[in-house]
Amino acid sequence: MDTDPYNIRWFAPGAISFLVWMDVAIFLLPLVHYLLTLPMRRAERARLFLNLIESAIGQGRPIEETLISLTRSGDLSMGKQFPVLASHLERGLPLGAALESTPRFLPPQITAMLKAGQQIGDLRRVLPACRQLLKDGLSHTRGAMNYLLLLAFVITPSSLCVLAFTSLAALPKLLDISAGTGASDKGFHFLNMFFNDTGPVKLGTVDSTVGIQFLHNHALLLIGIQFALLLLLWHAVFLYIGGPRVVYWVPISDWLHFHLPWRKKRLQRDFSTLLAVLLDSGVPEPEAVALAADSTANTTFRRRAGRVIEKLRQGVKLTQAVQSLDDSGEFAWRLANAVHGHAGFLQALAGWHESLDAKAFQQEQAAAHGITSALVLWSGLVVGAIAISVFMFLVSITNAAVLW
Repeated sequence: MDTDPYNIRWFAPGAISFLVWMDVAIFLLPLVHYLLTLPMRRAERARLFLNLIESAIGQGRPIEETLISLTRSGDLSMGKQFPVLASHLERGLPLGAALESTPRFLPPQITAMLKAGQQIGDLRRVLPACRQLLKDGLSHTRGAMNYLLLLAFVITPSSLCVLAFTSLAALPKLLDISAGTGASDKGFHFLNMFFNDTGPVKLGTVDSTVGIQFLHNHALLLIGIQFALLLLLWHAVFLYIGGPRVVYWVPISDWLHFHLPWRKKRLQRDFSTLLAVLLDSGVPEPEAVALAADSTANTTFRRRAGRVIEKLRQGVKLTQAVQSLDDSGEFAWRLANAVHGHAGFLQALAGWHESLDAKAFQQEQAAAHGITSALVLWSGLVVGAIAISVFMFLVSITNAAVLW
């Protein structure tokens, strides 16, 4: 007599596993939220700092004194690195040197721009370029939240688990059954009804098992491809969470950022904006190019800017020397028009800066949509192939049962 009519001995392990997974999920949710909001909190901290600088300039107060007084008030809205910055200022360091001594407080691009603003004696002139840089974070956040995270933590891992479990556990059993050798295995006793006195009926046919056979033979290759895609997505998440200083941990990221079309356009925009501000302020061309290249915080761009500086020192005109920074030649053409204009470099190049920003946003969103669509289609193709192969095999079982 069955003393366990409700199959409690089978239900209990499943319930315990479910509760364990729920506890793990509840524990991980705050951590995931903290990591995903890091870029937004970094951008908000930088935005508040720029507002403080602009407010101090507008009131005619020394910036260093304003920042130190805010620290003494006990305000923690600027993060844990702000008191460290204030301590450097109290020791008499200039704002630029104090920011360089606190590299985790602001993005390196903004630190370089503020340093350039101090050099020309007018921080207010570089604040618009700093704020434009912070707007890029909103584009990255939107793309990551809508596409990247869903793929990295839901779709791709799920399809990888389905593929791994099916290929390593289910497909070998189905192939044994199709060959007539696995009908008596544990877990397949329901197939005993298809057996007669002379032995098992051949349930599978070439047409019904060809999909299963293909998946079984190429299981490791498919799992490897899916796992490689998952690693690439997790690397992208790491770059998103790590922020601008991740290049110190992954040096190839700097080279990659320079060659991505939308990243390169933003680098050109930041460089051109600060270069225009410095040239309008009367900074010598070689020094202006060096400071503007530092504002990109990209070693590949700095290396190319170094070639421009060498040409300038050899007597080459700026409009010809900057051609190595833009393969299309548009930057040199626009800079040449700005030289002959009377409104100043910044105003003459404003239209090009807006065009670069718009094209960068368009290319970034197009790439996000394209990559997402391709990965979703690939995952759907893998899962669909498994489902079709298994259902074809089940249809063959049904047909064999009817014929028997």
